[in-house]
Amino acid sequence: MAAASEDTAADLHVGRKKKTPVRYWHQQKYGNQSGEKTGDKQHQNLRTMSAAKRKNQDDQGHGKRDPFPGPAPIPKARMKKFARKEKSKEQISKKYFKLRAAIAQSDETSKLAQKQAARFDLLLPEEAGFLEGDKDEDTCTISQHDIAEAVDITSGAKYFNLNLSQFGPYRLDYSKTGRHLLLGGRRGHVACVDWQSKQLMCEINVMESINDVRWLHTETMFAVAQKKWLYIYDSNGIELHCIRKFNDILRMQFLPYHFLLATASATSFLQYLDVSVGKEVATICTKMGRLDVMCQNPYNAIIHLGHPNGTVTLWSPNQKEAVVKMLCHQGGVRSVTVDKTGTYMVTSGMDKKLKVFDIRKFQPVKSYFLPEGASCLSLSQRGLLSAATGDVIQVYRDVWSTDTVTKPYMAHRVRAAAWGLHFCPFEDVLGVGHGQGFTSMLVPGAGEPNFDGLDSNPYRSTKQRQEWEVKALLEKIQPDLISLDPRELGKVDVATFQQRHQDRVEALGFDPLARERFVPKYKKKGRSSTGNVERRKKQVAHGGKRALIVQSMEDKMKMQKERKAKESKASALASQKSALDRFRK
Repeated sequence: MAAASEDTAADLHVGRKKKTPVRYWHQQKYGNQSGEKTGDKQHQNLRTMSAAKRKNQDDQGHGKRDPFPGPAPIPKARMKKFARKEKSKEQISKKYFKLRAAIAQSDETSKLAQKQAARFDLLLPEEAGFLEGDKDEDTCTISQHDIAEAVDITSGAKYFNLNLSQFGPYRLDYSKTGRHLLLGGRRGHVACVDWQSKQLMCEINVMESINDVRWLHTETMFAVAQKKWLYIYDSNGIELHCIRKFNDILRMQFLPYHFLLATASATSFLQYLDVSVGKEVATICTKMGRLDVMCQNPYNAIIHLGHPNGTVTLWSPNQKEAVVKMLCHQGGVRSVTVDKTGTYMVTSGMDKKLKVFDIRKFQPVKSYFLPEGASCLSLSQRGLLSAATGDVIQVYRDVWSTDTVTKPYMAHRVRAAAWGLHFCPFEDVLGVGHGQGFTSMLVPGAGEPNFDGLDSNPYRSTKQRQEWEVKALLEKIQPDLISLDPRELGKVDVATFQQRHQDRVEALGFDPLARERFVPKYKKKGRSSTGNVERRKKQVAHGGKRALIVQSMEDKMKMQKERKAKESKASALASQKSALDRFRK
């Protein structure tokens, strides 16, 4: 055994000289003899080794290296697209360390959200595809039957006709999600349809003429402007309300983020109804005659009204007068529509002209002449313009970006004169209401292909709709915040502030902001908490007030002494006898 151990020690000694690999059983025996473990030494060496060396050793050992290290770069144009706010440039004092940390965290969160939005933009694969014809072929000559046969079965089923000649012509409205269709016939017919699955939700006849129909915040309620009053129905056709304050209504618009139903009447009144509480918010007499042309600006919730004298007026529930008056046509205005960005407004008039206005400058951009004039206008989410000239529906593309549009993008003839146009949200579909019923047209490239599931989800369940309704009510925007430029809400009205300050100076007799404000000294160990700082400010303020109070009391005492001296002098003069006292009785 002794000889064997000597041989083993000799082998280990030779192994250390030649730096041959040492087995684990050799390490155990060697460790037992020397009292020190080789494994512990290697573990210590690996721990002290730098991270860079270990990485290089791992790369060399595996023979693999990432050819694109780090996160994937993001194009600057895409980052600029999702920019939310600029980085704070104000220099904050070091003593406000909590404020500085909060601002830094806000900047980091905004930058992270911008990067994530730019990266997730790649996950929106749907793109808007437009109709393209063959060589020397105009797309306006392609019929709806050819398009329906060329597309898939699901898209082809979206082209259909409803023959409703008994109660026409029809007004129509799509829900915010684009899933449900509301039809209102002139002779009293009302129908709610899930038009994609072709399921009828309800169908009633109100037994009087109908001027307009409009969905409310969800597909469970809708408003009908009947001959005399305004009625609210549910999706089962049950009458919920009859609002008699709103009479002779001709047109309606619903503001989804304000829960306001705006109505225009034949008696020249513009009225706003808050459907969340059932209260009338504002009633404005426009003094412009019959109001039968109406639309809303989705960007700032301003109502646009067209009038027979060729003017278009912009209204807000906070003002009794029009915010803007624009002379658009030489004849009466027949239809008005605004794109979703609130940048362009398209109008048609009795002078057979179609005009495009830039609302930012209130100036005309383009002007087109239509031989028969357009009675109805509608803009899609992707900027396609549909115009109804009698029984011919024409769709135009890039009416404000190109130099001149010489021919329509698409054209289709319906069975009777059109009475209403409306593009379906998130679908390449144009709904046309006419005297013989309803027609659903296929317009490639009209709808927004990628929807926001938190705002308008076409595939939401009943539970999701209920949760969304509660969330929308909590985030409801008050009518007082509706203005022509919504960005002004975050600004300071300098003129009003200066006027109020001047009135305060005149009332007090001195400028309270003239003297320097007391800035407490920053103390450590928690003695500069918010409560202590405010307490010290109040002490200094009270000290300044004490001097003013003492001065005012001294002036008051002085005035009292002077008054008493005058009274005593007058009484002394009155006590003296005069030579004329003998004549008194």
